[in-house]
Amino acid sequence: MSTWTALNDELSVWADAGRVAPFWLRDDDAVEPTPALEQLIALTADRGVPATLAVIPEHTGEALAESLSGAPVLSVAVHGWSHRSYALSGEKNQELGSHRPLSNVLGELSAGLDKLRILYPERNVSMLVPPWNRISPEIVTELGRLGFESLSVFGPEKSAAVRLINTHVDLMDWHGTRGGREDAPLLAEIIARLKTIRDGDGVMGFLSHHLVHDEKAWSFLARLIETVDRHAGAAWIDPATR
Repeated sequence: MSTWTALNDELSVWADAGRVAPFWLRDDDAVEPTPALEQLIALTADRGVPATLAVIPEHTGEALAESLSGAPVLSVAVHGWSHRSYALSGEKNQELGSHRPLSNVLGELSAGLDKLRILYPERNVSMLVPPWNRISPEIVTELGRLGFESLSVFGPEKSAAVRLINTHVDLMDWHGTRGGREDAPLLAEIIARLKTIRDGDGVMGFLSHHLVHDEKAWSFLARLIETVDRHAGAAWIDPATR
């Protein structure tokens, strides 16, 4: 049995139970119009996939907003402020950590939310996507006060002071080729996540990074979008608006 057949079989279990498996696409690191972004827009617009684009506020402006004006199904989230790491030598990259005064970090996040609300009044979902998916707990507790309605990192959702809408499967092979991962492990992780949420609640969050996609990454994403779109037991959703 191919791994794609196994995914279809899992989705059929959902359909037979009268349920629809919710898939969500989050794509990170948007700043300006690029050919890669145009490819992502075309790929999602073709089937009306309501993806969320994590935009870096400090480096973006009207050019990206104009580029997205023809992509009504894309929503926009705040991707930190500068996507700059303040981690010490030997630490993992982190912008939203305890390396700076809390007031400085919160001020930047507030400015980022305000900026994207102005640029995208109709499509901003008041979601924070921390760069590198890392954020200190003391910052999380302040997000609601700043106006954020949700937080998205990577991995299973845990208890937090704000609604968590995470991604669970990463398209990219960051520790190897830095291109798209092989189909088999990606599909195995997707199926495992679907089985975890089958009898409860949650979403299958898929993470992509359009700026660094190779042909393998684009090919997998296109096939996943088509597979979910065509199956009665699955659908692409925007969980931040539900």
